[in-house]
Parts: sequence; structure tokens; C-alpha cells
Amino acid sequence: MVKIIFMGTPDFSATILQGLLDSGTYDVLAVVTQPDRAVGRQKTVQSSAVKQLALTHRLPIFQPEKLTGSKELSELMELGADGIVTAAFGQFLPSQLLAAVDFAVNVHASLLPKYRGGAPIHYALINGEKETGVTIMEMVKEMDAGDMIASASLPISDEDNVGTLFEKLAFLGRDLLLETLPAYLSGSIKPQPQDSSKATFSPNISPEAERIDWQRPARDVFNQVRGMYPWPVAHTFFAGKRIKLHEVSLAAGQGQPGQIIEKNRKNLVIAAGQGAVSLKTVQPAGKPKMAIVDFLNGIGRTAEVGDFFE
Repeated sequence: MVKIIFMGTPDFSATILQGLLDSGTYDVLAVVTQPDRAVGRQKTVQSSAVKQLALTHRLPIFQPEKLTGSKELSELMELGADGIVTAAFGQFLPSQLLAAVDFAVNVHASLLPKYRGGAPIHYALINGEKETGVTIMEMVKEMDAGDMIASASLPISDEDNVGTLFEKLAFLGRDLLLETLPAYLSGSIKPQPQDSSKATFSPNISPEAERIDWQRPARDVFNQVRGMYPWPVAHTFFAGKRIKLHEVSLAAGQGQPGQIIEKNRKNLVIAAGQGAVSLKTVQPAGKPKMAIVDFLNGIGRTAEVGDFFE
């Protein structure tokens, strides 16, 4: 069996790890994932999806805050692994670790060289792409710049958001990895260099990027909301209070950007720079997520046509 170290963090990574474990072809010597983090308003400490899966299979787990220069790095290098498989790990791999194994490959959730970086699924949606995919590539020191082993694509629909695409791409990446890794290891697949002149980047979403700019066209607002759901979630302000927008739909109508142009018992329509969007699911500050009907029956009942979202 091929002895590997697996590195990954979210559900996307866990799907790929499960595929490797189920294949019976790979001996996972250890799993490396991000440290447990405090999440949510209650600051509940939560383990990554990869750690939770590793625990069920009783795999050795390493969680360095930073792999470079850590004691965990030395321990990993002593395991005698043939190679490394990574998927949404969230850290650079030290050069000495890459040099210590026969191969190191990454499952990246974009069609490289497009959307190198930590948030490729988010940006594919935000930018209104019609398709996305996964790329299996060799690991190098530069971010997502290694030679490409294989890729596969799928269409993006208006019903997709970050959550649905993460799930679709996780299964696509799992299947592509299991299909192509044996051929790559046997030498029958020759990796192809990326065209760096066509590279684009997808850095982690900043807090500033989460805020809705109502001057933009309605399609851009729609794409921003679904490109940030279920995390980190886009937001706007009304009457000085922040409101997260979990789901919106495109709507007819025109008005000044951010202006309420329609309100009834079931609908709240906001004008954008061109066109409008109808709010579907929102979350006022300090409140749970709610359907727009509940918002309008509660704290949103004071909103009137002509009022503005900031």
C-alpha cells in the first residue's frame, strides 16, 4: 500500500480523506489539520471536519498552529511516508517536508490557473462564473502554482451557493483523485505546467468585502450573497443596525440604490444600481436567521417604501 500523510481541514477535505480510506489502496499514516477553534457567538471550541473523521478511524492527528519550524514537522518527516495528499489545508508546506517524500499533490477547488488561493469557490460565485471545477496538482512552495495532473469541471447554476458547490466539488475532487493518482504514481500521467500569465487569485474574504454595495447591479448583489453563504455571510445596514443577508432573489423594479421599492406582507424588494433584489432570508444583529415574512412581522415592520438600506 502507498503510505501517505493527509492534510486538510473542512468538510471538503473530509470527503476526500474518506475516499482515500475507503479505497483500500492507501495507508494513511497521519492526518494534519488546523487547531481547534472557538466559533460562533458562544465561542464554542470546535474541531475540524477532518479531525472528527480521523478520530473515528483512530488515525494519528497533528494540529500545529504553523507547520514550519514546529516539533510536529520533525515527527511527520520520521513517519516514512511515500507521499502527501492535501485538500483545503490552509497552510504552506515547508520545502524540507516536500523534499522528504516521493510525491505531494493537492486537490484544489478551481480550474487552475484560475482562482489560486484560499477562497476559489467563493470567488467563482461572486464573479458570476458559469462553470468551476477541481484540479489535482503537484505541490510546490508557491501558492497553487504546481504542475497540473488532472482537472474536471461542472456547471454553476443560479441555485448554487458556497455550501452546495463545496459539496459538489468535494465529490468531484474525490473521484478525480482516486481515478488519476494511481496513473500519476505509475508515471503514465505527465503533469502539465500552468500558464501563469492567466493566473487569477482568490484571497480569503475580508470583513470589508462582506458588505453589500447597493450601487452595484442587482446580479452582482445576488452573486455576492450566494457567494458568501453559508459563510462568511454578506451584510448590509438598516436604521444603523447590521443585517446579514443569507438569501436573496433577483426582482423587477428600479429605484435609487439601496431604496425599498416594494413592501407587502411577504416581500421586501430593494433597488440596486441596476435592477433589484428581493430579500428572502435575513438575520438581524443579535437575532437568529429568519424568513423575510418573520422579519416583516417583527423588527422590520417599521420599514417603509422609500426608506434606504445603507
